[in-house]
Amino acid sequence: MMVCEYKPGLEGIPAAQSSISYVDGQKGILEYRGIRIEELAAKSTFLETAYLLIWGELPSKEELKAFEDEVRHHRRIKYRIRDMMKSFPESGHPMDALQASAAALGLFYSLRDLHNPVYIRDSVVRLIATIPTMVAAFQLMRKGNDPVRPRDDLDYAANFLYMLNEKEPDPLAAKIFDICLILHVEHTMNASTFSARVTASTLTDPYAVVASAVGTLGGPLHGGANEEVIQMLEDIGSVENVRPYVEDLLQRKAKIMGFGHRVYKVKDPRATILQNLAEQLFAKFGADKYYDIAQEMERVVEEKLGSKGIYPNVDFYSGLVYRKMGIPTDLFTPIFAIARVAGWLAHWKEQLAENRIFRP
Repeated sequence: MMVCEYKPGLEGIPAAQSSISYVDGQKGILEYRGIRIEELAAKSTFLETAYLLIWGELPSKEELKAFEDEVRHHRRIKYRIRDMMKSFPESGHPMDALQASAAALGLFYSLRDLHNPVYIRDSVVRLIATIPTMVAAFQLMRKGNDPVRPRDDLDYAANFLYMLNEKEPDPLAAKIFDICLILHVEHTMNASTFSARVTASTLTDPYAVVASAVGTLGGPLHGGANEEVIQMLEDIGSVENVRPYVEDLLQRKAKIMGFGHRVYKVKDPRATILQNLAEQLFAKFGADKYYDIAQEMERVVEEKLGSKGIYPNVDFYSGLVYRKMGIPTDLFTPIFAIARVAGWLAHWKEQLAENRIFRP
């Protein structure tokens, strides 16, 4: 009888062959379909990047416009889903509301025609278009307000911020938010993507695939870490408290939220871009004292743990960006999901191409 070595968390064990993205954790490189994340953040848009990931190549101008128009005109959600969301408890976490809503969406499109390219495209468009609407709708509903209807004249990022805040966003804020979505859209075989592929391998519908991935993303060891970072910075309170706070965590061997990564042994390239975006926001809309605390924390942690490859990850600065936009802390992870849906769908599509059900 052959005995296989057990690896907790499947660390280092290949789970699938994928050409969607690539990470070099030693050099701090992240690529989507062979294109560096820095180039996409500087030159692309979220929907163009989503198209690249899902269909494997950058769209032509005509293809991009067609895709943007399809997404633009599928943003509205069924009134029955809206009514269902109104019955959710106001105290419920938005990630739980999003998971339930994404699963419910599948009830209205229950036909599973997984070999039909039209079904694949329609599902991709519908999920990318409606997930932001669901997140914004629940945010207003839990305050006792009706959701704001999407605006067809606004692009993807600006429309979400409009639905969330009931006012048209500043162009800089909308542009930075769009870049944030690019940074969060995909990252190889992380926990939620693995969850998506396992669910996809059963040949269920894409709404169940996304719902399972949303549930996985919600944990504090995955997407929920950016919420924990803001709480940590608030607990520290001042630059002077950073060093004793970090030393106490190290003495107790407690996790420092926003630092360290299973793959990266240098600073996460997404964290570097997010830090620059935060500084752009502060330059226009005013400073944030928690950014000074975060910078000092990065210095202290690098001094203490840099030799072990512990540096800021994508969660460390993303919360500061969203905070400056006036976004509530418990919406940080649902926003992560808005972006990552496109990555999950790219893996869903890739899994279907050469499927074998996962059974470890």
